[in-house]
Amino acid sequence: MRLFIEYLQYERNYSVHTVSAYINDLCQFVSFLEKKEALEGESFPVDRVDTDIVRQWMMGLMKESLSSASVNRKLSALHSFFKYLVRQGVLKKHPFPLLSGPKKVRVLPYFIKEKEIEEALDEKNFAQDFEGIRNRLMLEMFYETGIRCSELVGIKNTDVDLEAMVLKVTGKRNKQRLIPFAARLKEMIINYTNVRARDIGTESSSFFVRKDGRSVTSAIVYYAVKKKLSDIPMLSKRSPHVLRHTFATSMLNDGAEISAVRNLLGHSSLASTSVYTHVTFEELKKVYNAHPRAKK
Repeated sequence: MRLFIEYLQYERNYSVHTVSAYINDLCQFVSFLEKKEALEGESFPVDRVDTDIVRQWMMGLMKESLSSASVNRKLSALHSFFKYLVRQGVLKKHPFPLLSGPKKVRVLPYFIKEKEIEEALDEKNFAQDFEGIRNRLMLEMFYETGIRCSELVGIKNTDVDLEAMVLKVTGKRNKQRLIPFAARLKEMIINYTNVRARDIGTESSSFFVRKDGRSVTSAIVYYAVKKKLSDIPMLSKRSPHVLRHTFATSMLNDGAEISAVRNLLGHSSLASTSVYTHVTFEELKKVYNAHPRAKK
């Protein structure tokens, strides 16, 4: 398994988060095999894994109430591992090439209405100390650029170009992209860097840091976002990804081309972006209100 992990890291350029998820998924499958061996008194070496065994594993995961998306991700990790074994000559053929996961339930992404997000991000709702200024900038950056949590944590000082007003982010599989930002965000960035230099005096290469000068973690960012979004009533989910969804929805509602939004989000497929076209239905309803029947 060690060589497979190195393959993911150095040849596939998978992120630390993705590699960690693959390791966890494969370890869960190994644990399943060990339990099955104890139950049936047989050993299950890699060359004896087949469709039935993997299907039993998947059924067990679904009985544990895992979502279809989670089960499919774990199956994808297993598929990748066995494809690697075939390429390396460990196996002659893939033992379950046609096995697919449970059908995904298409869930529309959560997003925040413009009035609510403007109120939540108002300056008066944040402390004017280092952490308050930093946290407000993090939330604004999520909302104004649509970046992922891992991408925000990974921003370096050199990735922020104030003159060109462009942010360089490193996404999945270490793919980099440039995202423009507006003058308002530029002012907030300048304010943050000034306060950081004054209060922290860090030499860290990371853009977002803690009070001790170390880089923020995903957990710190998630907590800051969740705490602030808790101020919005009736919001079912409160995470950085909700702000990413809100960015995409706002862009499409205001007439942005879906292909442009795809590039800004860093999606590899247009299908990933198209889900946001469903949440613009509110705009369609506004147009429909002009119909004579709708007025009655």
